Amino acid sequence: MCYSNKTFLIYGVSKGLGKAIVQTVSKPTDTIYGVSRTQPQKIPNLNWICTDLSKSEQAVSDVKTAIGQQKVDVLIYNVGIWEQQAFSENYNFADVSSAEISQIINTNIITCIQSIQSLLENLKRSDNAKIILIGSTWGVDNHNGKELVFSATKFALRGIAQSLREILREHLIGVSVLNLGYLASGYEIEKPVEEILEETKYSLIPLADVIHAINFIISTSKASCVKEILMPAMLDQNV
Repeated sequence: MCYSNKTFLIYGVSKGLGKAIVQTVSKPTDTIYGVSRTQPQKIPNLNWICTDLSKSEQAVSDVKTAIGQQKVDVLIYNVGIWEQQAFSENYNFADVSSAEISQIINTNIITCIQSIQSLLENLKRSDNAKIILIGSTWGVDNHNGKELVFSATKFALRGIAQSLREILREHLIGVSVLNLGYLASGYEIEKPVEEILEETKYSLIPLADVIHAINFIISTSKASCVKEILMPAMLDQNV
């Protein structure tokens, strides 16, 4: 099969999974746009879009201005901030401020919805467009987490995907949610997986595993729809 150059638009590229996606998923001949507030390091040929995703209208405008009218083949919304005391014994929903709640909802959900809406025509110009929303095990049924605001936004992400599939079905644009558990995001993608497994005692998912899942989704034809992938860590008791 002849490989045609793709245009990637990836959100949250300054570190962790987003940075790893930029480094590994695209080919040298592809065009790749990366969105973040902080400039990522050591990523050549990246068209960096500097914006604050908690400021929805400005963020949408910044990205749309940079993309213009060109096609978008792969859009990955890799964004998920959480409460300051999340995932710790100190978490107390009663202490979460209204400002923090608004910031989390704006960043995780409102900017996501408005961004996709503004880029619909760009996606339709692709021969085989894919939208991949990076979700969480905190967005699946009957998880054991207490982080209410973060959880609410990740459940909402799945709702976005379900309706978006119906909206884009006639255009054969795939919409997928990748619900991830605890990631070994503190390790660079270049670090050997066996070393990560040994150091984390198999409790964290290597980023390379997530990259495999993303590559699978991108590789499917427009006759297929990968709706959701649920990927908790093997030892995770949360789900």
